[in-house]
Amino acid sequence: MFTGIIEDLGTIEKLDLDGGNLHITISGSISPELKIDQSVAHNGVCLTVIDIKNNSYTVTAIQETLNKTNLGQLSIGDYVNIERAMKLGDRLDGHIVQGHVDQTAKCIAINEDKGSWVFSFQYDKNLNNITIEKGSITVNGVSLTVVNSKLSEFSVAIIPYTYNHTTFKNLKVGDAVNLEFDVIGKYVKRLSELRN
Repeated sequence: MFTGIIEDLGTIEKLDLDGGNLHITISGSISPELKIDQSVAHNGVCLTVIDIKNNSYTVTAIQETLNKTNLGQLSIGDYVNIERAMKLGDRLDGHIVQGHVDQTAKCIAINEDKGSWVFSFQYDKNLNNITIEKGSITVNGVSLTVVNSKLSEFSVAIIPYTYNHTTFKNLKVGDAVNLEFDVIGKYVKRLSELRN
C-alpha cells in the first residue's frame, strides 16, 4: 500500500523489451536503500525490484501493465514519480493508494493560477470510474484532491512544491497519465451497483 506522497524523481536509464515484458532501469537517490523483491510505485504503478546496481535498479512491467498504463510510452531520460510502500504505523499523509492503475487519462489543459497550477484531465467514462468534488485521486502516483468533477473530466490544483518535486513540471497538454481512483469510492460504487 502507498500514500501518493512522492519520495523521489527517478530517471529512466535503460528500457529492455523481453517478449511481452519491459525491463525498466531507473536511477534515483533512493536506489541504494532499495532491496530485491521490494514493491515500489512508478508513476503510481506498483512494480517489484528485480535487480540493483550502484545507483540504479530494475523493475519489470508485464504486457497487461503496459496496456493499462503510460509506462509503455517511457523513453530514456524521462522522469517517473517514485514512492516506496508505506510502513505499518506510518502516518497516512496522502490517501490509501494500492498502486493498481485503473486507467489512463489525457491532459487537456494546464493553467497557471497565481503561483499554482490547475491541470485538467479527460478519461474514458465507459470504464465506469468516477470522481467526486473534493474527493481523492491519484495522478501518476501523486495523491491529489479533485476539483471541477465532471462525468469524464476533472481538474487538480498543484502547489509549487508538488509541481517542482514531481513529474507535473514536465507534463504537457496531450500527455497520458495514470489514474488510480479512490479505493473507498470504488467499493461504495460497486456496493451501490449490486443493490440495484
